[in-house]
Amino acid sequence: MVAKLRSGDLVKVIYGKDRGKQGKILKVLPNGRLVVEGVQIVKKHKRAQEEGQEAGIVSMEASIDRSNVMLVDPETGKPTRVGVSIKREVRGGKVKTTRTRISKKSGKEIKV
Repeated sequence: MVAKLRSGDLVKVIYGKDRGKQGKILKVLPNGRLVVEGVQIVKKHKRAQEEGQEAGIVSMEASIDRSNVMLVDPETGKPTRVGVSIKREVRGGKVKTTRTRISKKSGKEIKV
């Protein structure tokens, strides 16, 4: 199965306290959550782990559910749903199947 949202994709938050913000996906977690650049900023208290590292309060991005974001269409710059296009080719007697992500608004292929 092809993942509809991947690291490096530009997404827009459609629900929550950061609604309207855009950012790149930094990390996709296996439980259906994403870490997006500049979204869901929380403050974390850090303890000094080593001698060279300082303790203090650090701002960092927390995870957000993937249902709260939409991929930004590279053609129009607006949020869009993502579909999957399946292409089958016969090479040397074997059937080669490739799945690519497409934008529902523009119909164009999405490249990372």
